[in-house]
Amino acid sequence: MEALLSILLMAGGIVLLYFGGEWLVRNSVVLARSWGISAMVVGLTVVAFGTSSPELAASLAAALTGSPGIAIGNVIGSNIFNILAILGVTAVLAPIAVQARFIKREVPIMIGVTLLLFPLLYSGHGLSRLEGLLLVALLGLYIWFLYRADQGEAAEVQSEFEQEYGDSPKTRADWRTYVGLVVGLVLLAAGARLLVMGAVELARGFGVPELIIGLTIVAAGTSLPEVAASIVAALKREPDIALGNIVGSNIFNILSILGFTALVQPIGLPWEIVQRDMLVMLGISLLLWPFLFTGSRLGRREGGAFLVLYLAYVGLLIGTA
Repeated sequence: MEALLSILLMAGGIVLLYFGGEWLVRNSVVLARSWGISAMVVGLTVVAFGTSSPELAASLAAALTGSPGIAIGNVIGSNIFNILAILGVTAVLAPIAVQARFIKREVPIMIGVTLLLFPLLYSGHGLSRLEGLLLVALLGLYIWFLYRADQGEAAEVQSEFEQEYGDSPKTRADWRTYVGLVVGLVLLAAGARLLVMGAVELARGFGVPELIIGLTIVAAGTSLPEVAASIVAALKREPDIALGNIVGSNIFNILSILGFTALVQPIGLPWEIVQRDMLVMLGISLLLWPFLFTGSRLGRREGGAFLVLYLAYVGLLIGTA
């Protein structure tokens, strides 16, 4: 009975996180456009932050309630889930053709950010406020770097933004916009609280480490915006948008979620606990690069291989738990 209640709490939390993130993103877009901010800047900042808002809310709630395993496991698990599960399904639905420039720049940045976590977590004390500040500063540098991209890339971002939010999105904010923002934030906070409560109780009830719950159920649940966006992009035969969404999301997950969470509440977790999963996250990030060089595309064969690898990883987690 307690296990069922925990699962219901988690399911309710995931639903609230999904709709909270949706309301936050859409109303933030309207507000930003009403201030005259371009679609490119909105797409690179507001939308990117918004799709990562469920992970941020869940990690903050976990860290503040003394569950660092869920906080870090959520980020690591989300990045693993994004590449193996979401890109795997997307590539099976519609093979992803990739521009060489994207491979040469964005994927190495994702790998570099992943590598940066190793010395930070290997120190043994987890992530301090100073290290959180470093990650947030790098996030600002990354956004600036994207903003300074050439005009060709700016046009691509503009096109993707208009596909997602319409050619002529509402650009005038009114009271409903502000109410929507507040409702979105409230739903995020409530959903994060319910999800973490359910996850902690489920872990205790089954004697499973909180890190495992964070790496699997919490990670998959908070990745729902990426799941929805990637499947829609694949069905519209524009899977390259899904790839950009996933790679960008993985960079944001590490820099923004761990950065802001550590700033609010330092995350203490021994290196030995996260070592295996950190290596898995790095390994699949490195694996993505040569896969994309096979004809500059991620085909159905590669997508199938990613899905098999994710099932094997989950099996390993269950076996070790």
